[in-house]
Amino acid sequence: MTHILKNKNLEIHIDTPFENYNFPRFDWTGKIVEVKFQDIQVSGVERTDGHNENYFGKGFCNEFGIDKALGFDETDIGGWFHKIGVGLLKKEHIKYLFSKNYEIKPAKFQIIAESKRLLIGCKSEVCNGYSYVLRKEIALGDTGFTIQYYLENTGERVIVTDEYVHNFVAINSALTGPSYTLKFPFQIKPELFGEAVNPEGKITIGHNEIIFKGSPKEQFYFSNLSGGENVDAGWELINLEHKIGIRETGSFHTNKVNLWGWKHVISPELFINISIKPGETTEWSRTYKVYRIP
Repeated sequence: MTHILKNKNLEIHIDTPFENYNFPRFDWTGKIVEVKFQDIQVSGVERTDGHNENYFGKGFCNEFGIDKALGFDETDIGGWFHKIGVGLLKKEHIKYLFSKNYEIKPAKFQIIAESKRLLIGCKSEVCNGYSYVLRKEIALGDTGFTIQYYLENTGERVIVTDEYVHNFVAINSALTGPSYTLKFPFQIKPELFGEAVNPEGKITIGHNEIIFKGSPKEQFYFSNLSGGENVDAGWELINLEHKIGIRETGSFHTNKVNLWGWKHVISPELFINISIKPGETTEWSRTYKVYRIP
């Protein structure tokens, strides 16, 4: 069943590993599907066009290895490779596609539920010399929450991957538009973007902020916002109409920040690069704060 962390300001709904979304893209260890701040929803969904909502992302869901899943290149067609936080996926083509619905052998999961935090563990099989244990703690604060990650390499090969949270943010279901401003703690460098998809020209890039001139009917996407420079991991989205802001701060620096969105949702993404030798563990955290604007 969905686990709820709640206090006077926040209400966080977290689906357990085998509940609702059970596809191969997003990490199953702590699917934060809904967040309310003082009874106002601040989380959104990936799609609103009639598709099965449990097939797509919602709330604050993370993913490991969006460009290349762990061990994919070393795996023959018909073999199995790791998707961290999900299990083993069956390789059917020579190119990895994050959106493909691969056959899954789920990992083993363990849950410890408390009133103010949820602990979820994920233990993988050994496959192609790779194995791992992922532990995640989602802890409720007074006006925010923290996601703490612990990833242990229990295999024989170095784990090299990355991780990000696909933040599906919509404050009180407000459409993307002039009431929103998205800020970053670094200079945005459009001349060094990897991709810039802005078909209606409704997204304006400033020095360290992004402004939305209208509600786009088509999806927009910008990659490599910092131009590859190693910067503080953070973003802040404010809605002046509803006078609510939300920010994410990572415990790490990042050289990859992307932004995706649509008419109903804004999704800034902070990536962390991960490299773990056999027998070693790495940890990092993401802290979210939701607040009223005076």
